[in-house]
Amino acid sequence: MSGVAMMSSPYEIRSNDNSKAKKQSMAELKLRRLTELNVRLQEDLNRRRIPVSEASMDLIAFTDKEPKDYMVPSRWGTIDKRDDPYAPQQTNGCCTVM
Repeated sequence: MSGVAMMSSPYEIRSNDNSKAKKQSMAELKLRRLTELNVRLQEDLNRRRIPVSEASMDLIAFTDKEPKDYMVPSRWGTIDKRDDPYAPQQTNGCCTVM
């Protein structure tokens, strides 16, 4: 064998190189996701916050103004069985035959 044999190089330049576009679109996707996460975290940081003690006092004040809740007898006292909307209703008959 004489002469230099034509061998292809292991690193050929591809004419249809799609990897750069793919890498760029992945980078853009990552950037968009990070930007959206940053916006959500910023909104969370800017949300109004109050101490638990203040929220508890607001809740107690709200329940004092609202109609009586008979499910809390320690606060509102007991209720007559006829007026209790949560008591099982009595029927006047024992059964119905069809």
